[in-house]
Amino acid sequence: MSERVAEVGRGITLTYERQGAGVPLLLIAGLGQQKHEWHDGLVAQLVVRGYDVVRFDNRDVGASTHAGFRPPGGLAMARKRWDAQQYDLGDMAADTAGLLDILGWRSAHLVGMSMGGMIAQTVAARYPERVSSLTSIFSTTGAPRVGRPAPSTWIRMFAKPARTREEHVEGAVRMYRHIGSAGYPLDEPRIRATAGLTWDRDPRPAAGVGRQLAGILKSGDRTREVRTITAPTLVVHGDRDPMVNPTGGAVTAAAIAGARLHTVPGMGHDLPVALWPTFADLIDTHISTVESRSSDAPNL
Repeated sequence: MSERVAEVGRGITLTYERQGAGVPLLLIAGLGQQKHEWHDGLVAQLVVRGYDVVRFDNRDVGASTHAGFRPPGGLAMARKRWDAQQYDLGDMAADTAGLLDILGWRSAHLVGMSMGGMIAQTVAARYPERVSSLTSIFSTTGAPRVGRPAPSTWIRMFAKPARTREEHVEGAVRMYRHIGSAGYPLDEPRIRATAGLTWDRDPRPAAGVGRQLAGILKSGDRTREVRTITAPTLVVHGDRDPMVNPTGGAVTAAAIAGARLHTVPGMGHDLPVALWPTFADLIDTHISTVESRSSDAPNL
């Protein structure tokens, strides 16, 4: 696989990679995550199931376009005071739609985790003809008092940014010890390798993460928009998630007509290796059902 760069409009470029052949499948990463957070092993399981898989860096992370303005501090976020250039989830959804154009995909199956789930929801609401199906993993609608991080998680999110690669790696290990799936072993070597690659591709990533977080908060409660989604939807959430409370998955499924909620016991806010076959099967079954219904539909 080699990285490619897509100019998706409005001065934004997204770096992506593509693997496999078959049914178009776009993976959208979460807050501060680069494309490799969709781990090679999980992607490989999707490829062998017959998917043309694309994963990419959202704006402000990795090798994609970074904004030039300073991110707001915690007080400014609390007061909802945004820089004039501050983007929101709608802008990131437009980036994603632009990537679909570059890929030559009239529509695709979208799978997003955490913030990526929010972006995928927004694409499905605003560009319904581009979304064949939606899978939203440990995400939420922005509705107040649900799907919120635990207070202990907020404290860790606003910790002092890492100044070196070593500090960044150690910080990632501490965070995943907190938000990771308590019901499954913590794969510390993989976390360290992933965090090291993240730093190597984008040293000092804190500013981009801050702007992305501001983009989520600026978008506010999206429940009314999420209710307009018509794409067949699968919602996946763990029952032990301290980053996005499981109520976030419940309200997402409740907001989308016909959505199915699948709760994974012992799962937190990560994709543990032991669950990769489960995730691949859930995604594949959902998409296969949608594709089967589409092929059975009469040609009018």
